[in-house]
Amino acid sequence: MKDLKNIYYWISLLCPVILLSGCSEDFLERPPKDSIVDASFYQTDDQVLAATGLLYSKVWFDYNDKASYNLGDFRAGTAFSAWNDRGNVLFNTTGNTPENGSAWRSFFIIVGQSNLAINNINQYAGAEVSPHIKKLAIAEARFMRALAYRFLVMNWGAVPVIENNLTILSDTTVQRNTPESVWKFITSEMRQVANDLPETPVRPGRVTKWSAEGMLARFYLTRAGVESGGAGPRNQTFLDSARYYSDRVIKNSGAALLKNYASLFLFPYDNNWESLFSLQWVYSPGAWGTQNSTPAYLAYSPDIANGDGWGGDKSATWWMISQYDGITATATGMQGRTLDQRLKATFMLPGASYPEITQTLNGADQKLVFPFTGTDNNFLSIKKYITGKAKDVGGQSAQQNYGHDTYMMRLAEMYLIYAEAVLGNNESTSDATALAYFNKVHTRAGLPEFNEPLTFDVIFKERICEFAMEGMAWYDLVSLHYYDAQRAYSILNEQDRGLFFTAPDQFPNPTSWTFTKTSWATTERVITANSGNFLLPIPSAELSQAPNLQKPAVDYFKK
Repeated sequence: MKDLKNIYYWISLLCPVILLSGCSEDFLERPPKDSIVDASFYQTDDQVLAATGLLYSKVWFDYNDKASYNLGDFRAGTAFSAWNDRGNVLFNTTGNTPENGSAWRSFFIIVGQSNLAINNINQYAGAEVSPHIKKLAIAEARFMRALAYRFLVMNWGAVPVIENNLTILSDTTVQRNTPESVWKFITSEMRQVANDLPETPVRPGRVTKWSAEGMLARFYLTRAGVESGGAGPRNQTFLDSARYYSDRVIKNSGAALLKNYASLFLFPYDNNWESLFSLQWVYSPGAWGTQNSTPAYLAYSPDIANGDGWGGDKSATWWMISQYDGITATATGMQGRTLDQRLKATFMLPGASYPEITQTLNGADQKLVFPFTGTDNNFLSIKKYITGKAKDVGGQSAQQNYGHDTYMMRLAEMYLIYAEAVLGNNESTSDATALAYFNKVHTRAGLPEFNEPLTFDVIFKERICEFAMEGMAWYDLVSLHYYDAQRAYSILNEQDRGLFFTAPDQFPNPTSWTFTKTSWATTERVITANSGNFLLPIPSAELSQAPNLQKPAVDYFKK
């Protein structure tokens, strides 16, 4: 797939067959390696479920690999890379930026494979396939397609909606559709999906009715601002819908917050009580594309990895650290400690201990204590999704090959969506349920109960701390941009993304840290976000191959 040039070619190429890679994981239940799923394959319930199993992993690989954090966190300013990925860090993502192209490609592959699954199941499902499995599998494909379009419209704005791959073969005039009509499409799709999915997963990791209703809560919260033109109140009906669906998931799904925040990322955490939908990666020696490769690029050193560990220059930004309660500004920088357990679980500070991770130094193994290095700059490395060496995970990891899942939606988001939906267009709210739900997330992090009125700033900050390095922050800013563009620009333009030095008061087991900006690093500390660069440019290869992408967008429902 990596050499395919444009969306028309990719999607038309998917029409005849799906090529699947083999894997021993029961969840995927795929055909043997490199077998082709054709008309003769969809004859039993197991075969139909095997066909849609691909939609939980491999089609997302190019997005998850590096684009997820480049777009979701580097562009948003929660993290940065000092020497790599600078286009995204400096908010200068171009049509040739690699992660731009890989994300676009991945999302349209998801669309194409989902369309193909729907077509094949409808056309070829045998008599032995039970009606409820057929309905469920089609709903899974529609779920993935709608979610892919959520990413597409939020990153690139107007994009072409494609429901039938064969359309691309016969109609070369297909062009982009307006963001408003894309949002209408994906919301209506997810409403149908919610009706067709079961309340409990047919197999571990599969999406449910509550996965879909959680997505509806997310979709409606964002869609409430879509037609505001960047400067207007949000649609109250959609805010009410976000409130309704988030509350339903909270009360009816059976999901529950894990007691300790750090447990969300301690092996083995896959498909835990808090997860509403996760990408289902598997440790698969000899295979490529069904495993989680992201930890290879985030782990700060080979000392804690498996022949990879290439994330030594990746770090929380100065702005990100300032979001944690207890870290306060001083005359020369920042100083303090925080009760917020999310900091240690998300980023590594000098002296912090991680006994679940083995560090190898001078040929000897020890439990990781994040080192204190440097004299005027160092990095607060990434902890989320870093589970250590193979010996730390029962042998289930190797270079660029990890088996733990990627969260796509957690119950914590439902609590914060409810709070923001209640806040709506008001300056603040003291709604008792909204405060109670907000505090479910806030106090789980180890913070005292919040008893003041909720404001946008309070909820936004909570989301940033809760979901940093989960590829979420950028989409929070895009949601804000729909109805308050200037506020989104201000948040971005006031961030500091430059080098700094973090010193513990003692090592190990520090009680506080002092943060000082690196004096000689005076350039490339801030960015300039505006209406001209906020959305991603369509990848250059696509524009050269598909000139219709440059035509004015049209309403999908008025074709």
